[in-house]
Amino acid sequence: MIKRLSDSAIIFDLDGTLVETAPDLHGALVHVLTEAGFAPPTLEDVRLMVGDGARALLEKAYANVGRRLQGSEMEDAFNRFLAYYHPNVARLSRTFPGVERALDGLTAAGAALAVCTNKPQALSEALLDALGLSSRLPVVVGGDALPVRKPDPAHLAATIARMGRTGAPAVMVGDSRNDVAVAKALGIPAIVVSFGYTTIPPKDLGADVLIDHFDELPGALHTLGFRD
Repeated sequence: MIKRLSDSAIIFDLDGTLVETAPDLHGALVHVLTEAGFAPPTLEDVRLMVGDGARALLEKAYANVGRRLQGSEMEDAFNRFLAYYHPNVARLSRTFPGVERALDGLTAAGAALAVCTNKPQALSEALLDALGLSSRLPVVVGGDALPVRKPDPAHLAATIARMGRTGAPAVMVGDSRNDVAVAKALGIPAIVVSFGYTTIPPKDLGADVLIDHFDELPGALHTLGFRD
């Protein structure tokens, strides 16, 4: 079945898909855990912890040192994390190679683009602004924007609705099991990047197409039946 890009919705995950955010997330965790007297995780550890939102990231980082945060302890750690991370959200973070070119090509073809991420809304918008991506990705639905988040299909469905493309051909581009699961739950294909943040080998995530570089995205969409 041929699907016109001009009628389609292309939805992207953020951390580990569009942007290499691990260095700045690591910096924030170093700040929070060191201040609390604990050894912070390594950068490589952080790459395996990202994907379920800021609170889950903190839970994993503290579990790494044998601590479980509850109640006011979690809120305190979360607030300290945000206070450090927000102004440093793009100090070291960069888009992955080919991202801007791919987004511009899709926009030129008439596709509607959006971000569906478990990262908090304010942080997502700050990151996209800082990297000059906001105009390319006009719809952003963060992990705290709704009562649900990925892999709940309502998060992705709401993103598509805000794009004005409910019922249109759509595809989810991500890097984790959450991205594949939410796409499958909504009955749309998933493209996975091989360079993101996942504890499961990308080839084993069950995506419809796996890409190693954003230059391969047009070909992946073509494989899935999308045409200019």
